[in-house]
Amino acid sequence: MLKTNVYDMSGKLVGEIELSEAVFGVTPNESVVHDVVKNHLANKRQGTQSALTRAEVSGGGRKPWRQKGTGRARQGSTRAPQWTHGGIVFAPKPRDYSYTLNKKSRRLALKSVLSAKVAEANLVVIDEIKMDAPKTAEFAKFLAAVNCDCKTLVVTAASDNNVVKSGRNIPGCEVTFANLLNVYDIVNANKLVVDKAALAKIEEVFA
Repeated sequence: MLKTNVYDMSGKLVGEIELSEAVFGVTPNESVVHDVVKNHLANKRQGTQSALTRAEVSGGGRKPWRQKGTGRARQGSTRAPQWTHGGIVFAPKPRDYSYTLNKKSRRLALKSVLSAKVAEANLVVIDEIKMDAPKTAEFAKFLAAVNCDCKTLVVTAASDNNVVKSGRNIPGCEVTFANLLNVYDIVNANKLVVDKAALAKIEEVFA
């Protein structure tokens, strides 16, 4: 049976919580995690790169010099790729890099990274993450109290403007919500800080 400690925002131990074996106790599948991270990064690409081929660069319609008799190499256009101001050989054009992965793979990858965080003792469960007002200094104090002054992903159950504004100005700290949790953000963080409500939501969806 998987259990972990629960802390309050001052870093004081307030109890224990049982973790679902189906979500936090699976054997991590590195291959699937790699596929999902690669997919996430590909889907984030804008794909707006664009350059001109020799057909699209203006000019170059006239042959620069006659074919034979000059002693120079034959040339047909001043916009050929070997010329300065010439076109690009295989010019990149706007394209869509996104592709889809199986739902089973995505779910397994998320369970794998959550289980890895538990196995490495990098999951910190908080009783309730709540801020009365956006205060970066107080939020930084909270992270230091629970030994999370490194790259940290903070997960709350629902959107909380005060928590988001308090955490967004701290280097290495990301704030997200249980319904937006993704594999890349978890892999990218050293510590995963989750409140009890968010934990219940994650288990409800993925167990």
